[in-house]
Amino acid sequence: MPEEISDLAIVVEGLTKRFSEVTAVNSVSFEVRRGELFGFLGPNGAGKSTTINLLTGLARPDAGRIWIGGVDCTHNPKAAQHLTGVVIDESNLYAELSGFDNLCFCASLYGIRKAEREMRARKLLDEFGLAAAADRKFATYSKGMKRKLAIAAAIIHEPQILFLDEPTTGIDVASARQIRQLIAALRSRGTTVFLTTHYIEEAERLCDRIAFIVNGRIVRIDTTENLLQPVKQKHLVQITYSAANGNNLEALPTLLAKNFPGLAFQALSPGLIQVSAEQPIPVGPLVRFLEEQGAEVAEARRMRPSLEEVFVEITGIEAEAMRREKEKAAGGAA
Repeated sequence: MPEEISDLAIVVEGLTKRFSEVTAVNSVSFEVRRGELFGFLGPNGAGKSTTINLLTGLARPDAGRIWIGGVDCTHNPKAAQHLTGVVIDESNLYAELSGFDNLCFCASLYGIRKAEREMRARKLLDEFGLAAAADRKFATYSKGMKRKLAIAAAIIHEPQILFLDEPTTGIDVASARQIRQLIAALRSRGTTVFLTTHYIEEAERLCDRIAFIVNGRIVRIDTTENLLQPVKQKHLVQITYSAANGNNLEALPTLLAKNFPGLAFQALSPGLIQVSAEQPIPVGPLVRFLEEQGAEVAEARRMRPSLEEVFVEITGIEAEAMRREKEKAAGGAA
């Protein structure tokens, strides 16, 4: 084992996984430092979940090597099991057991004595805001509560490394916010967190470093600060409008670009245009021009440049595609 690997939480070299004719993960290599919150960001189908399955032993690679906590897990994925916690979904918990009993059972799998596991279970239930539901059957929990209990179960043995696969997808806004706070708290205690997500704002808010993955390949890895540096001086305005008196406004982005050559225009969706520039954007003339073309402007809002801009520029994937995935996932929230 290379000496430097012992100082890293996760090391992946040339990781590849194929399913028939599809290469889901294509020669992926990266490192995750101890105590780091590392984000794996990409659209659905990019290879995020397959990568996390390979790292946690739920799938076997066709090529490449994996070290977890300095342990070579390439051919023995259970070699570092004691060092990790994994939250893929809630399916590893038992519907007929209470939240408390589920946690105690998970702790027993790691050889934790009864008094200790009961103490840890009560502490986690309280910390995760689930104390009032401790004795209720897991089957009666909401989706957000199930996700929180799954995270609690994954860390009851106090692992060094926590794998989280899309932890806030499909749950209500309040629960998603609580889970993000829990993830940040775990990171602040020194737990290494490997987080897959297709929520760009989530990655920007939480992660120390981020890897962009598209079509099974990593296209960029960097710190959140470095990724945002190119857009920090960028000016953005989003204009929401509708057609007055049934006017056809499909040509608006083209007309705007022709009449305001110093600005860049992007139609994010029907009735929503984003304007970007290296200098301050004159909102008044834009609004007047839109109204002259038969549009009713509802809002013109200055935006803070975000990781979304960087993602679109690097990957070529439009923000609207990611937004549709987010809305689709939210539609299934409990």
